[in-house]
Amino acid sequence: MKTYIAKKTNTDQAKKDWFLVDAKGKILGRLAARVATVIRGKHRRTYTPNFDTGDHVVVVNAEKIRVTGNKLKEKQYLHYSGYPGGLKSTSLEVMLKTKPADVIKIAVRKMLPANPLSRQMIKKLRVFSGDAHPYKKVNFKSLEV
Repeated sequence: MKTYIAKKTNTDQAKKDWFLVDAKGKILGRLAARVATVIRGKHRRTYTPNFDTGDHVVVVNAEKIRVTGNKLKEKQYLHYSGYPGGLKSTSLEVMLKTKPADVIKIAVRKMLPANPLSRQMIKKLRVFSGDAHPYKKVNFKSLEV
């Protein structure tokens, strides 16, 4: 058996697929794990850890995501400004009301490896709060979660 190793020339020419995910009624962690797998490219036979071989993902209906347990009240998103006393925290409930797209983006970003390659991968994720998105001319594949 031969192991496929992607090269810079092969990854540039590879056709990137586009997937459409409807987040309505889906559980946040399961959705984020599946989306992170597709963005990273682990669903493809040509997966190579040191190259971006993943596909584009568009997520709609981000405000209709579900979580289990008491996460709505207990899960906190922390942000530190860099100044003394500058630690800010926001609950998941508030984040879903104000910035529902950021909830999914943060969950997916934290499931990617922490390196420069992940910053390139996360650019292939587009999250929208409602049904509408500007990618009408793209032929989407459906992604089941």
